[in-house]
Amino acid sequence: MRALSRRQAILGLSAFAGLALTACGSDSETPAKATDAANKAGSMASYGVGQQFKATEPLSFDVLYNNHSFYPNKPDWLFWSELTKRTNVTFKPVEVPLSDYEKKRGLLIAAGDAPLIIPKTYHPQEEAFVSSGAILPVSDYFNLMPNFQDKVAKWQLQPELNSIMQTDGKIYLLPGLHEAAWADYSFAVRTDILEKLKLEVPKTLDDFYNMLKAMKAEYPDLYPMTDRWGVPTPGGNLIKLIAQAYGTKGGWEYQHAVFDAAQGKFVYTGAMPQYKQAIEYLNKLVKEKLLDPESFTQQDEAAKQKFISGKSFVISTNAQVLINDYRGPLTENNKDAKIVKIPVPTGPAGDYKVATRLENGIMISKKALENKNFVAMMQFIDWLWYSDEGLEFAKWGVEGTTFTKEGDKYKLADDVDYVGLNPGAPKHLQKDFGFGNGVFAYGGPTKLLQSTFSDEEMEFQNVMNARKTWPVEPAAPLSEEEREQVSLWETPLKDHVTQNTLKFILGERDLSEWDAYVKELEAKNSTQYVTLVNGAYERFKKAHGG
Repeated sequence: MRALSRRQAILGLSAFAGLALTACGSDSETPAKATDAANKAGSMASYGVGQQFKATEPLSFDVLYNNHSFYPNKPDWLFWSELTKRTNVTFKPVEVPLSDYEKKRGLLIAAGDAPLIIPKTYHPQEEAFVSSGAILPVSDYFNLMPNFQDKVAKWQLQPELNSIMQTDGKIYLLPGLHEAAWADYSFAVRTDILEKLKLEVPKTLDDFYNMLKAMKAEYPDLYPMTDRWGVPTPGGNLIKLIAQAYGTKGGWEYQHAVFDAAQGKFVYTGAMPQYKQAIEYLNKLVKEKLLDPESFTQQDEAAKQKFISGKSFVISTNAQVLINDYRGPLTENNKDAKIVKIPVPTGPAGDYKVATRLENGIMISKKALENKNFVAMMQFIDWLWYSDEGLEFAKWGVEGTTFTKEGDKYKLADDVDYVGLNPGAPKHLQKDFGFGNGVFAYGGPTKLLQSTFSDEEMEFQNVMNARKTWPVEPAAPLSEEEREQVSLWETPLKDHVTQNTLKFILGERDLSEWDAYVKELEAKNSTQYVTLVNGAYERFKKAHGG
């Protein structure tokens, strides 16, 4: 859910499959150092799929910890003590507030002070640290991670791995792996208001607009929709979803070039007619006072308070936010209020689900290679984040204490709640035990993913899964020289797109100036940018018989 760049984009053509996993068996001398005796202290001599990792001596590793305000870290969490009991490894969390995580992470890495393990990193954020050598090419060490390799092979994830590969043929981010693509983010809508106005849940962008119009007519003094996640990326989720409906990328997903199948080439995203259409749609919502203009700049708490106090009826959400942030507080204020996460409205692009099977992931500090416990650390990471046992532990906790299990069916302990599965229970899986923590619990088999889904969430997933999956873009790997060149163009281009997208939406710049805006992008090298990308695309296609 973060802005993407084309700079290193390599998406999987079949001829390219296998490069990521074979990178660990290259002739580079660096991977060999990881298997030297000096790096093996504490590691298991025989470690494989289905085995419990347990270090041969007590170990500790520092980890950058994204401290979530909903479940702030507690040293006495069962997660910490049970993890040490099972693995002989103790985590030393370096806590950073969720609101400041990306900035603090960058500062720590730049200063050489980052912990060895750096989770909660969304591609392409790792690219900022590749050229400096501050993080390891983790693909060189896939051979130390049997569970990771097993899932890549079993779930045929090679094309997705290719999508985060750098031009040197290596991967610098250990992504979370999902068995199947799934969508989570959408909009929460007050269905009691829909019932009052005799409206159906909107299916298309036109329906969505008409719903907001009807709400505005009934409540003329309110903005029917106010939104969150406008900081630091203006309209992060909102622009993303509207852009998807028109067949382009925006908000969290913005990338500089998108492949236009009709033209058979990459085009500059911020200048696409489809991008303009998405902006026009959002401008219409603002102009008609259907969308709160503060949606693009306000802090999340302000947006949340407007929604739960009844000053608005529509807001961005995901499954957990729906339960944790909205439903309880909303019904405390209004016992008759009802909300639902609606399926993502479709638009001119068609009935598609835009989703990926990769999650946020882990960067490894270059300092780790000098650590005598490096091999043990990679085995430990492989067990916690990629083994079936580790994934279950991070998500559900300790059987008999926080949950019970019959076959594939999980059930929370009677005194434990999580995402509203046990409303009213005195304890909370995240707050009181540290499980279901976004730093450690993500990815995995679809059955595990869906094990915490309510019937309501499964209805949402069933609708989304019935849609076609958006096709994977072709590969366009840039050379080192080309990458250096586009890196000089990307920031001014991205800044100009972001600033003017906001101006157009808010009416601070008239859309009649669109052509002038496109020329401004061209003056900032947008044409040269896509020329380089298309050259790389054609070069790759020719070399691999595409």
